Amino acid sequence: MSEKHPGPLVVEGKLVDAERLKKQSNYLRGTILDDLDDGLTGGFTGDNFLLIRFHGMYQQDDRDIRAERVAQKLEPRHAMMLRCRLPGGIITPTQWLAIDKFATDKTIYGSIRLTNRQTFQFHGILKKNVKPTHQMLHEVGLDALATANDVNRNVLCTSNPVESELHQEAYEWAKKLSEHLLPQTRAYAEIWWDKEKVATTDKEPILGETYLPRKFKTTVVVPPHNDVDLHANDLNFIAIAEQGKLIGFNLLVGGGLSIDHGNKATYARTASEFGFLPVEKILDVAAAVVTTQRDWGNRTDRKNAKTKYTLERVGVETFKAEVEKRAGLTFEPIRPYAFTSRGDRVGWVKGIDEKWHLTLFIENGRLLDYPGRPLKRGIAEIAKIHQGDFRLTANQNLIVAGVPEKQKAQIEAIAREHGLMEAVTPQRENSMACVAFPTCPLAMAEAERFLPSFVTKVEEIMHKHGIGEEHIVLRVTGCPNGCGRALLAELGLVGKAPGRYNLHIGGNREGTRIPRMYRENINEGEILASIDELVARWATERQANEGFGDFVIRTGIIKAVVDPARDFWDSEAV
Repeated sequence: MSEKHPGPLVVEGKLVDAERLKKQSNYLRGTILDDLDDGLTGGFTGDNFLLIRFHGMYQQDDRDIRAERVAQKLEPRHAMMLRCRLPGGIITPTQWLAIDKFATDKTIYGSIRLTNRQTFQFHGILKKNVKPTHQMLHEVGLDALATANDVNRNVLCTSNPVESELHQEAYEWAKKLSEHLLPQTRAYAEIWWDKEKVATTDKEPILGETYLPRKFKTTVVVPPHNDVDLHANDLNFIAIAEQGKLIGFNLLVGGGLSIDHGNKATYARTASEFGFLPVEKILDVAAAVVTTQRDWGNRTDRKNAKTKYTLERVGVETFKAEVEKRAGLTFEPIRPYAFTSRGDRVGWVKGIDEKWHLTLFIENGRLLDYPGRPLKRGIAEIAKIHQGDFRLTANQNLIVAGVPEKQKAQIEAIAREHGLMEAVTPQRENSMACVAFPTCPLAMAEAERFLPSFVTKVEEIMHKHGIGEEHIVLRVTGCPNGCGRALLAELGLVGKAPGRYNLHIGGNREGTRIPRMYRENINEGEILASIDELVARWATERQANEGFGDFVIRTGIIKAVVDPARDFWDSEAV
């Protein structure tokens, strides 16, 4: 990224209202307790509408029935989406059975949603059930603290089921990072667990009194699998091993995918390499990056507040030098690393510990009992007998990990009986969408409900051109905020309006290149026509083992995004 014109370390100007909200919140307490007792509305009001996000919740309503309720002079049917904090995506069978029962008994939709933030979400929690949700999680050793808003969110870790010892080390660091960067306020425990207020003054030594300028995301990555899409994240530790033992991490900073339609001051950006650090410095370096972003991040414009914009404004070398100073180290040169894949290996694989691991493909991450395919019940039945753990993946799938040979057949039988091991094509396996309608308030177009039939149509195009066994990394997101990670796909759709999307192409299979917009504001028919034309060429003109994204770059169909701050929106590049 460019170092030509470093700008001011701190952006001066009028602070956005979110800064007032955080400062006046009394360390994230606000008046949430008062709202919980207000039976006149099913939602949270005033500042609390946004403040509950620090507690892991978003207030939503069913947009499919919003107009009907307005006509009846009723307020929207408010319900909360709650996202659990689950570093590395690991959950025990006992914990799983508790969340399964809660989803069935206490949520509107009865489903569990596996997210690409490597955790699960409950959708449709009525206000009367919000506190019981947090208390249920607490009883089984979980919480939802800091899974949304201006904090470090759920820490991702490569779900490597084969190199068990190395994965375990990486996972332990993911847990430590999560704990180290959590808010220190006791507000969460006081409000949701009924813990007594402590007389001492709250302090936030890392996050600060007004927390971060914007959301912040962290990963621990074990090459050669980039299953966490590291370039979508602010802070990334790439595990470097010698003879199977972890010796340190390469640090990459400043990735991020969210944009604002038509706003050329926003762009998707891959993370910048800072250098190598020894294992024992990881927490110091993490705190140094977070506090530098805390102090230098833009608090006058939330659309330019993320770490990627701070790096571009002050310069990568300036930011890196400040991290070195605060962490008390000098980065060594980046150690060699490479990524060869980022999808999950669906089916059984055997680890070096001689145990088996079963990756189950869960389309869109939605676990529900469908007619003839009781997926949610199937996972619960496995949880009743499984002695290992479950790993939720950043690709919205679930791994039944640590299965001994003697139990393998029994678990497979349960999975097959409940429709959890049906054949899945390479294209469907490599496609993903965010939730979007009907619950996400930011959605401009369909995503989760749109994807299954759309993938079928893409598969028909692939078969038509004789490459039905191939795949394109395909992502759909209902708005430009990036939850579906469409801007790290070979082919990404970004929602623009109901039934209309921007079509981006030119990412790669490894997830290390941003795709460029190829067609703007087009409908499904126009998208499929473009895909048909492009796949026809790919089928006949590609080189050996050349992915779709690499093909469209090599042949000049579209130019690669090289310097996102300057050429992400460059329409002349096509």
